Amino acid sequence: MQQSAVPELAHTHTSPIQWVATATAIAGVVALSSVLQPDSATAAQPGPGARTAAAPAAAPDPTGVAFPIECGPAKALVQKKASGDLDGDGRPETVAVVRCDAGSGTPPSGVYVLTQGRGEKKPRVVATLVDPKDRLSVTDFAVRDRAVTATLLGYSSADVPSCCPDVKDLAKWQWKGGAFVRSTPSEARSV
Repeated sequence: MQQSAVPELAHTHTSPIQWVATATAIAGVVALSSVLQPDSATAAQPGPGARTAAAPAAAPDPTGVAFPIECGPAKALVQKKASGDLDGDGRPETVAVVRCDAGSGTPPSGVYVLTQGRGEKKPRVVATLVDPKDRLSVTDFAVRDRAVTATLLGYSSADVPSCCPDVKDLAKWQWKGGAFVRSTPSEARSV
């Protein structure tokens, strides 16, 4: 007969006290888990007075906005748009670069800030950063860090053809003291 390499177990039979201890431990785990369970899931909507996390406000959509730009028979065309919370109120504004859809040439651009309050059905223009009457075209446009930046192409005199802007200017607008304040990161220079 061959001897087992494993020493004999000290006890191979359970006693009633071991069964009582095991049953008590399992009952404790079951009782504790019933206390610590999460709220039951439901497909019903929360009732009145229930608090839910507010969804972030959507940025105003410039589609269909009546911009203050004179285009005659042509339509106003939103060339670029960008959104961000410019005034720090927790609601995003949209900045739109708009020009007349002239088909040819270099029509001047307007840069407009749109907002839409709670309960308002349509966005509205609250500021004009670049007026089309100034005969400027907008390139390199962005909204970042609560500021609007753009490169403005313009003309040194009325004699310069509208096809060929000869002045380039960098501009930055920030909300300060209840208005958009323009700063010029660098001097205007010829193109």
